[in-house]
Amino acid sequence: MLRQRTRFELTPSQTTYLDSMMSKVSRSFALVVPFLEEPLNHYLGTAYLLCRVIDNIEDCTQPSGWKAERFGEFTVLLNEPRRASEILTRWADESWPGLSTDEKRLMSLETGSTLWQIYALFPDKIRDIIAHWTAAMARGMSQIEMPDQSPQLLEVNGVRILSTERDYDRYCYIVAGTVGHLATELVIDHYQLSYGVAESPLAGCEACGRALQKTNIVKDFVKDLDREFCYLPEEWLRQADYLPLSLLGATPGWAGMVIDNVMAELEAATNYLVTLPYGATGYRLASLLCLLPAYQTILLIAQNQDKMFTVEHQFKISRQTMAICVQEAQLMVSDNEAILAYSRRMKHAVEATARLAINVPDL
Repeated sequence: MLRQRTRFELTPSQTTYLDSMMSKVSRSFALVVPFLEEPLNHYLGTAYLLCRVIDNIEDCTQPSGWKAERFGEFTVLLNEPRRASEILTRWADESWPGLSTDEKRLMSLETGSTLWQIYALFPDKIRDIIAHWTAAMARGMSQIEMPDQSPQLLEVNGVRILSTERDYDRYCYIVAGTVGHLATELVIDHYQLSYGVAESPLAGCEACGRALQKTNIVKDFVKDLDREFCYLPEEWLRQADYLPLSLLGATPGWAGMVIDNVMAELEAATNYLVTLPYGATGYRLASLLCLLPAYQTILLIAQNQDKMFTVEHQFKISRQTMAICVQEAQLMVSDNEAILAYSRRMKHAVEATARLAINVPDL
């Protein structure tokens, strides 16, 4: 039995605030958090919303210099959350084009101040973990549009594109690999994992974030293109004669390459999950509730390769499939062999679908 830290409690209104804001900005994450034990659910929920603040700054269509100032102010708040009133009042005077109403509210004094108040209540060690990795994310985000920094951006037909596969991986590290580190360090503290037990999860923690990010990049290709952004690397798109940028599709071989890259990340994320001790039940279950829908999303995409990178590129698993994912996650949470077998089945199913797409017989 793993030991857990002394319970840290929020008031009912603070808990309601976290639940409400997560539901507004991410229904999928709001589904996962309730499966975590307290206070890990509060820590990760707050950390997630702080990451959304970073995303909001990046997604805003203001110039890069303006964004750099906001990232700097965000970093100040991580170290001095008592200055939330001052900085959020300043943010309220700014325009936030490109954000939804709920996203803008998170940046406001009226709504955003509660988030920083909750963050300020956390134990010093928890705040240090959250501050370290969200600052790393903000720092990386602020460098994305700098010409002399990695990842590099190019512009093709008015669309901003990551340059190389290395830039693609670097971008995914900034926006999601950092979250893998953050979550894993919080998990180690919460369950008080020994150094020996924690060593393997720490070594593989970036994979889970990358896998989920790349799943979303493929799934949301058209949505991102509407914002004149493409996160797939230019060196890949060049091989496809840039046809995906015009939603003119891609060959099965090229589409299969994109899918295979995500599947490799999902397999690595699965291997990360099974290094976590069975006693970390809540986090293992939450991880499965992220991974299983991602596998099902990629399978759905593979089964509809003819629609990939066309105007019909719209992929979302059904509620029924999501419900099955929840059931299966609960059944296999304490069975590493079952988890690994699921991963192998999904890999075989995706590969079999790819063979059909290019008319290669299944041997």
